Amino acid sequence: MHPDLFKIGPITIHTYGVFVALGIFCAVFCAMRLSEKEGISPSLISDLCFWMILGGVLGARITYVIANIPYYIRYPLEIIEIWKGGLIFAGGLMVSCLILGWYVRKYRLNFWKIGDILAPSAALGQAIGRIGCFMAGCCYGKPTNLPWAVVFHDPHSLAPLNIPLHPTEIYHSIACFIIFFILLILRRYRSFEGQVFLWYLILHGFQRLLIERFRGDLTPFIGNMTVTQLISLIIMLTSLIILIYKKKRDLK
Repeated sequence: MHPDLFKIGPITIHTYGVFVALGIFCAVFCAMRLSEKEGISPSLISDLCFWMILGGVLGARITYVIANIPYYIRYPLEIIEIWKGGLIFAGGLMVSCLILGWYVRKYRLNFWKIGDILAPSAALGQAIGRIGCFMAGCCYGKPTNLPWAVVFHDPHSLAPLNIPLHPTEIYHSIACFIIFFILLILRRYRSFEGQVFLWYLILHGFQRLLIERFRGDLTPFIGNMTVTQLISLIIMLTSLIILIYKKKRDLK
C-alpha cells in the first residue's frame, strides 16, 4: 500500500501515524459530543481521553513487544519505533480501563456512565486507525486465493511482498465501524448504565477472536491462541458475566 504518505526533506510522514492521529481526534471529538448529551463537562472527558490514550498506547506497545520478545531481544532499539506500527489493542484496553477507574474515582464520576460515553468513541477511533494499519502493512493476513485478497508491493511495507493476503486490517476496520453504529443505536435504547460499555467489550472481544484466525503476523501463545485472543477472551467472558449480573440487579 502506501506506508509513507510524503517526505519533507529528511522528515517522513508515515501514513500509519496520520490515520492513528485522525482516529484519536475523531474518538475524542465523539466522546465530547456524547458527554454534552449526558450533562458531563467535555473538558473532563478530553482530559480523561488524554490519559487513557497515553496509557493505552504504552500498554498496547508493551503487550506487542512481549508478544514478539525474541525479535526485540535482537533489535531492542526498535522498541521505541512505534510510528512503524506494532500495537496490540487488547493490552492497551486493559491499561485504559485501569486509568478510567482511577480517573472516575478521583473526580467522583459514574464509572458506567463514562464508559457508555467512551465505548462508541473507542470503536470509531479503532475503525479509522485500522486504515493506517492497512496502509503500513502491519497486522497483515495469511496467504489466500480469495478474490478480495490484497498484494503489497511497497518495499517499506511491513507485510510480505507480492503474496495475496487476507486484508485483515480492513476486516478489523469494518468490524469496528459496525460496532460503532450498533453502540450508537444501543445508547438510545439502553435499559441500565454500563450496558453500552459492556457490549463494546463483548463485541470487540468477539471480532478479535474471529479475525485473529486470519492474521499472518502473529504466533500462537497458548495452544492455537495468540496473546490478543487470550486477552480478548478473558475480557469478553468477564464483561458478559458482569452484563448479566448488572441486568438482573439494576432491573429489579
